[in-house]
Amino acid sequence: MATAKPKKKNPRLASGRKRVRQDVKLNAANTSLRSKYRTAVKNVEKAVASGDKTKAAELFAKAQSIVDKVADKGIFHKNKASRDKSRLSAKVKALAIKADEQKAA
Repeated sequence: MATAKPKKKNPRLASGRKRVRQDVKLNAANTSLRSKYRTAVKNVEKAVASGDKTKAAELFAKAQSIVDKVADKGIFHKNKASRDKSRLSAKVKALAIKADEQKAA
């Protein structure tokens, strides 16, 4: 027999009801920012995978801004944001080096 999720009770106090309303708004805002962050990172990775150096560099610049904003708001930890930026930067630089080597050859 499947266990049903317990039904959430509505808070009795006005302050509790207000807290629930605020949590719904905050959750929606945080979800949107988290999605924007992940989309920005994916777009850079797609550009790197396709081998488009200029597009990857352009998207990386935009992604850095988004990653910093999300980290400042505490959606993701600042160390995670820094780690993601570092890894994306390394991928973009590797792509640029690879493109330069192909031009030289």
